[in-house]
Amino acid sequence: MTTKDTKSTKVPHTLPLRIFVPFVVKIKLRFPVKHNALINWTTFLSRHTLIPMKRDYSAIHPELRLFARFTPKVTYNRHNVWLFHRILGAARVSIPPRDLRIHNAWVPRRGDQTSLRLRIYQPDALAAPSGTMLWLHGGGYVMGTPEQDDKRCAEFVRELGMVVVSVDYRLAPEDPFPAALEDSYTALTWMASQAQQLGIDSARIAVAGASAGGGLAAALAQLAHDRKDIQPAFQLLIFPMLDDRTVLRGDGVNCANVIWNQKSNRFGWESYLGKACGNEKVPEYGAPARREDLSGLPPAWIGVGTLDLFHDESLAYAQRLQEAGVACEFYPVQGAFHGFDIFNAGLPVVRGFRESQISALSQLSSSSTAVSRLSPHTSK
Repeated sequence: MTTKDTKSTKVPHTLPLRIFVPFVVKIKLRFPVKHNALINWTTFLSRHTLIPMKRDYSAIHPELRLFARFTPKVTYNRHNVWLFHRILGAARVSIPPRDLRIHNAWVPRRGDQTSLRLRIYQPDALAAPSGTMLWLHGGGYVMGTPEQDDKRCAEFVRELGMVVVSVDYRLAPEDPFPAALEDSYTALTWMASQAQQLGIDSARIAVAGASAGGGLAAALAQLAHDRKDIQPAFQLLIFPMLDDRTVLRGDGVNCANVIWNQKSNRFGWESYLGKACGNEKVPEYGAPARREDLSGLPPAWIGVGTLDLFHDESLAYAQRLQEAGVACEFYPVQGAFHGFDIFNAGLPVVRGFRESQISALSQLSSSSTAVSRLSPHTSK
């Protein structure tokens, strides 16, 4: 794959505003705050959440260096996570697309009287029951909403002609493990029960997600395998958050620390698992990488940047899947940091990453879901 030289990569001067403006808009809409209050919040963020990054960007992919340089470096914690949850919630598609339908559905949760919100993306027409995807958003298990992935889910619908269902699962620390996983399982079983109404084939459901959503998708595949009510046909894990033991590595794990750093990672895992985080034993399904027997799980695609905090755990999980006889394609992106694909979908390095996902999922359009063994893909 060819790459552009750093000097020729055009990055808007307003890059940081692309991240923080939605938050400002959201605050203005929901809270009658004054301009000075916004300045005070900006000062608070700069003093308490922004952290410096080493000035050497040479290891970062040339197409991503300026994005890394101008992206605010944030450490998430219990004091600021609610702010960034609002930022992510404001990232929905502003104008509904004409070529597909986006709507919400509420389904009863298992074991209580509350409802779970699902965000459904459907093409205008389905010629026949199609493969489909259950999508789980990222956010370190502590923040995020389905709306933050409106554009990504719409792209899957357009490229594959399939229905996508995104889950508004409960978040830690207010609702720690297993709340998010049980919500995900509720959504999976609902999709199977509503297959005819949705126009999908319940035998061809992929579970997918990014970051913490990728970790949830992996755990959901394990849980569904063991409960045997419904078996997902495929798992798409995008820079997945799989292993709580990564928090024990004090060397920074050779990651770029652009979007998600070691302190944020510890906060996310401790919020989700509580005191069990990093211990010898964690609850079953709490950290997917802890599972000993991976045999019988669905075929998988796993993609991650080589400078991502989750690179090593993603590679190890891919290798273990293969050793267990599970078909798995591993797609590492040289010099890419966590969440690198959110900045500019037109960059060749991002296009290649997403095209590989589309290619893997396209197999759901037929009855066969086999994928290649661990592949030595390298995006340069």
